[in-house]
Amino acid sequence: MTTLTAASTVLSTGRGRTMLGVIGAFGALAAWFLLSANSGTAYFPPLSAIIAEAAEYWTTPQGLANIQASLTTLSAGLAIAIILGVTVGLVIGQLPIVERMVSPTLEFARAIPSTALIPFAMMLFGVSPEMKIFLIALGCVWPVLLSTADGARRLDATMVASARAFNITGPRRQFYVVLPAVLPRVLVGVRIAIPLSLILMVTSEMVGAQKGLGFVITQAQATFQLLTMWSGILVLGILGFLMTFLYSLVERRLLRWSDPRRSDTR
Repeated sequence: MTTLTAASTVLSTGRGRTMLGVIGAFGALAAWFLLSANSGTAYFPPLSAIIAEAAEYWTTPQGLANIQASLTTLSAGLAIAIILGVTVGLVIGQLPIVERMVSPTLEFARAIPSTALIPFAMMLFGVSPEMKIFLIALGCVWPVLLSTADGARRLDATMVASARAFNITGPRRQFYVVLPAVLPRVLVGVRIAIPLSLILMVTSEMVGAQKGLGFVITQAQATFQLLTMWSGILVLGILGFLMTFLYSLVERRLLRWSDPRRSDTR
């Protein structure tokens, strides 16, 4: 019983959770490898062949250029979504009259899938990187905005009263009191937005684009280059894993900064 308790304690730490995640990832890859090893269909090729194709194509100048194009639009769209979501969320969460005024409009706009606005975005920006950035920002802004607004709406009354007593107002109040208090909620919204940004990036690149991961996957599927298509899917999965993993490290550091009492062992 003592051994089980000690093991549970170790696995509950940050390193323990990382180790479990690595074990799970390797387990999924091993299952994929075994299930596809004796595959006789081109639609589900062996994982070893997909990895070989990925190493051959995605390390070439053309493959790297497509990855760079995708990451550029994703970064720009996600950055715009975070800045806009945090700014508007802070305003809505702290001003009830503004929340009541804009809530119906926000609910209407949030209910529209970003992919449904692809024709509108193409008319507005043409087939350009701006079109893809617009769609990514539009789809990713909602989790950040709503999570930030919820955090700003639930500010600790004692903290607010203390800031008022010390005459901390205006931008100083927002940067030194409100923003640190809502930071955990902002980070939750960003965590939700990251995988969503990958989905919107690929979707926007499948329509009228001339480069990017989504473009390569679509072209490979249309020309029956199924190994290239699968290698693009594999690269997408790797990018999603790396983005989430790196963000978890940043998130952990920021949460420690916002609350020094926070510990990974909790």
